[in-house]
Amino acid sequence: MKFYALSAALYACLVGIRVGQSSFSPVRPPAIPLAVRSPYVSTWQTAGSDGGNGGYLAGEWPSFWANQTTGWTGLIRVDNTVYTWMGAPVGPQLVNQTAFQYTSTKSIFTMNVAGLVQMNITFFSPITPSDFMRQSLTFSYMNVDVTSLDGVNHHVELYTDMTAEWVSGDRSAIAQWDYNVTSGNTPAPPPTAAIGGQGVVNNAQARLAEKVVATTIHSIVSGTKPVALSTTNTITYTTPLAPAPSPKVRDTAPTHAPGGLAYHRFYRQTQLAFSEVADQSEYGYWYYATDNIANLTHQSGADVDVRAQFITNGFLNNTEDTFYRAIQANYPVFGFTVDLGAVNTTTIDTLFSLGLAQQEAIQFDGATGNVSVPSLWTSFFADDVAALSFFHTDYATASGADGSFDNQLASDSLGAGGQSFLTITSLAARQAFGATILAGTSNKTYLFLKEISSDGNVQTVDVIFPFHPVLSYTNATLLKFLLDPLFENQESGQYPNKYSMHDLGTHYPNATGHALGNDEMQPLEECGNMLIMTLAYSQKANDTGYLTQHYGILNQWTQYLIEDALIPMNQISTDDFAGPLANQTNLALKGIIGIGAMAVIANETGNTADGLNYTNVAHSYISQWQSFAVANTTPPHTTLNYGNTTSHSLLYNLYADAELNLQLVPRSIYDMQSAFYPTVEQTYGVPLDTRHNYTEPEWEMFAAAVASNTTQQMLIGDLAKWIGQTPTNRAFTDLFDAITGDYPGDMSFTARPVIGGVFALLALKGEKVNVA
Repeated sequence: MKFYALSAALYACLVGIRVGQSSFSPVRPPAIPLAVRSPYVSTWQTAGSDGGNGGYLAGEWPSFWANQTTGWTGLIRVDNTVYTWMGAPVGPQLVNQTAFQYTSTKSIFTMNVAGLVQMNITFFSPITPSDFMRQSLTFSYMNVDVTSLDGVNHHVELYTDMTAEWVSGDRSAIAQWDYNVTSGNTPAPPPTAAIGGQGVVNNAQARLAEKVVATTIHSIVSGTKPVALSTTNTITYTTPLAPAPSPKVRDTAPTHAPGGLAYHRFYRQTQLAFSEVADQSEYGYWYYATDNIANLTHQSGADVDVRAQFITNGFLNNTEDTFYRAIQANYPVFGFTVDLGAVNTTTIDTLFSLGLAQQEAIQFDGATGNVSVPSLWTSFFADDVAALSFFHTDYATASGADGSFDNQLASDSLGAGGQSFLTITSLAARQAFGATILAGTSNKTYLFLKEISSDGNVQTVDVIFPFHPVLSYTNATLLKFLLDPLFENQESGQYPNKYSMHDLGTHYPNATGHALGNDEMQPLEECGNMLIMTLAYSQKANDTGYLTQHYGILNQWTQYLIEDALIPMNQISTDDFAGPLANQTNLALKGIIGIGAMAVIANETGNTADGLNYTNVAHSYISQWQSFAVANTTPPHTTLNYGNTTSHSLLYNLYADAELNLQLVPRSIYDMQSAFYPTVEQTYGVPLDTRHNYTEPEWEMFAAAVASNTTQQMLIGDLAKWIGQTPTNRAFTDLFDAITGDYPGDMSFTARPVIGGVFALLALKGEKVNVA
């Protein structure tokens, strides 16, 4: 992409001013999810005024969550005139975007092309929490449908490409690519079931899956040692602007035999297993695919050349550029063109699938030492192309399942908190699941999570804690898959400290543990989190055996809480950016609730003597905590830290008492906090505490879930208002200024999985998504 340095004003001059305004439903979000399936398949369209273009698909390049460009282009040629509908290539004028809407799985743009044809572009990233086979596939869909607006037939050609920028964060890395078509003659049998009897493939799904082709390709280069990360320099693009080619009447396109799936495959020539640069993966194979129909043409080559070929002729040459080169050298792109012919009032749709296939997902220091853990999809498919083929032909089934997911989430959210709450949950869903990946085998399955945007840790316990409500709501088994690696590493003696570890690895995808115990120290925080979440899973899944299995280490962590929870030493909590503080009221409450959780665990597992002891300790501590924590001012409220009566904070850890139904904390504390929060409300919510003006949406929704209806609606309404008005321009941030709505100072958290905490109210109400 040679023109990134162009200003918005200059780009507008080059392609023409945008005509008309788009509607946005339910609101215009800070960034629009396009393809969001994993920590690496995570591309967005920035929208907020801090750097976005207002939520329009055309006129700005899509970007990875970390903000580097992932070039993705869409052009349409109507009666020999070319228009841009996605990206920012210089030359064609922009289509007029008239509407945008999002659901929990889809982002849908409606375009008016010069009053002649209408386009609907749907970006669809499935969420199937009860179908682990489908959830394990890190692919995403883009469906484009076109129809005549004026009732007249129009000749239409559709073009799209992806660039090599997707394959590496190091733009000087050499990319390589190829083009292939699957055979339609040797279908592979479809997978028969997901793990644990969930998500069984039905007959309709099986009929679709019969199109799967098991085409063997060579596997990725893998290894068992992490590769040192490197950094990249900022690149300034100075290539002069080239005049746009002029369209001409369509010549005859190359022909080929139709059938199967056509795909571009592109990747880093030198694969660096388990490595990242600028948070992009440095190994695996990217795919861009569509149906191999008779009027499809393809081409790879320099961006300006491939696009010029379409602009001038309306088709591509069916040729491949074999000069493999650096990503930034004459930017290689991988394009498709489909001649839709004469388009009338009957809608014609074209489906594209894209994504990343990594045979090996993560490096994990488990019970048997450091091992390479495969991506879960490898348990169901022979190779990358078989997985891709199934995914592509599964579109109708996936749309049906995710339509059910969308509908149920909408119904549950509207019932629990109204339209404002649905505005929040539907934007958060893809982001929350997009920080995870299913790995392992059908016999031993894991869910690994990346602490996106902050420091990149694997399986960070105090990130899982705010994240976990979305799993409790959709499928608690996924919470077990997330906790299992943490238990496995620590119970096998590979972590020396007596308290819970903070994370399972310094940087994703290397879950290689902390054998020296030198991870970030949040002992009270993490012990409380692990006890609360383990019991939360057991209660949701009715799995007492899980408590018995891990009783020893849960009991060990409880001893730490007994020592430190009531009067916490000077330490950081999960909000580590706020700095350390002694006697934190909210942190102490988490530890006490953790002890209360252990009392239940002990009783559930037949350890009644322990249960009685822990019950007595928890009740003694909560009584003392009230005398330390409550400021008897007007109005009364809990403090940030003991004795600091002029301070206050969101008492979000109160949520765990309600989640586990402990009834440990007196009702008066709930009522007091509900009455207090409106007195410190700012434009976009209640600040985290008195040290700063910033707030965190996941903790606000924890607080809302256990507040009175009036306070709950205030917190939900403020957050929904922020989503539609914030100037932030990247994926749903979990830290913003409650007064300005912008990023606080130089902290710009983005795309983090903690946003799963906005589902706290749904998890608490016991709502459950039962669709595959």
